[in-house]
Amino acid sequence: MNLPEDVTTPLLDDTAFRPIDRERLFFEDDSDHAPRILMLYGSLRERSYSRLLTEEAARLLQAYGADVRIFDPHGLPLVGSEPDDHPKVQELRNLSLWSEAQVWCSPERHGAMSSIMKTQIDWLPLSSGAVRPTQGRVLALMQVCGGSQSFNTVNQLRILGRWMRMFTIPNQSSVPKAFSEFDEAGRMKPSAYYRRVVDVMEELVKFTLLLRGRSDYLTERYSERVESAEALSRRVNQRAV
Repeated sequence: MNLPEDVTTPLLDDTAFRPIDRERLFFEDDSDHAPRILMLYGSLRERSYSRLLTEEAARLLQAYGADVRIFDPHGLPLVGSEPDDHPKVQELRNLSLWSEAQVWCSPERHGAMSSIMKTQIDWLPLSSGAVRPTQGRVLALMQVCGGSQSFNTVNQLRILGRWMRMFTIPNQSSVPKAFSEFDEAGRMKPSAYYRRVVDVMEELVKFTLLLRGRSDYLTERYSERVESAEALSRRVNQRAV
């Protein structure tokens, strides 16, 4: 099929349209700090397998040289039941702002992510003014299953990651029959599932190093440049439903 003869773009706003800036895209990042990675897990149980899997992954991230923080969801209120200045809400939001990448790990309950997992994500604001605080961060996804292997939860989390404008890496981990994959000390047993977790964490660190310093440019949008800052702020800060 031939290209159209008429190559004009009369609908394009020339003041907002910008050619690809190769210098911004391929500049050499001079950041020398360790990749900052926040980890969220979705269970409050004393022997929480999503927490155990998160801790196992945290050890791997530290081995790759990352600076890792794990958020403890105990005490985090339901969204709307407390004001935004609740200490646990502020702790979570500050950790998210600090992070360059995140790991979300949830048990699968009734074919979906847990309410604890969803509550943490719901407390992360889509916008603050005209800025999305999670925008441009790299994201890795994991889930634990009580029975056979499923991918319902990581698939749901992948949708949320896109909604939060995060770069979700292709690889992911799903651990079936999680109760049989950890020893009494809470350490993961040798298995193909463990090797997959290593794969996911390795990929996460690679993508984090690759994208940091240029994520703002990668998530910059023509449509938002067309809008005035005031109009954009009004749109993204609509009253919560």
